[in-house]
Amino acid sequence: MAGFLLDTHVLLWWLTDHPRLGAPARKSIADGRNEVFVSAASSWEISIKRRLGKLRAPVDLESRIVAEGFRLLPISFRHAEQAGALPLLHSDPFDRMLVAQAETENLVLITSDQQIMRYDLRIIGA
Repeated sequence: MAGFLLDTHVLLWWLTDHPRLGAPARKSIADGRNEVFVSAASSWEISIKRRLGKLRAPVDLESRIVAEGFRLLPISFRHAEQAGALPLLHSDPFDRMLVAQAETENLVLITSDQQIMRYDLRIIGA
């Protein structure tokens, strides 16, 4: 059993069965022996982008996440401190939070973001 954290775009690709989600990522997410986490940072990012008209996403996002069997990952004080201490390889605060959470919680991050891949953490390319 392994623990995975989904980047925001990976979550949306999963929920829409998007063809850009690669086979290794899809297999890891679908494996019922694994724990798959979705960060509160992703919900926050999706809500902002939906409000700005930059993104169409399910309004009932939390219930969809739970229905998929994913676990919700809140943002803790420790996560925030870790995000602030990260090297400045990426300027997006949501992505920095995901990196910090993956490090702090010892999770494998599933992403296709090349900037995130510059960090020293376990990643599966989406």
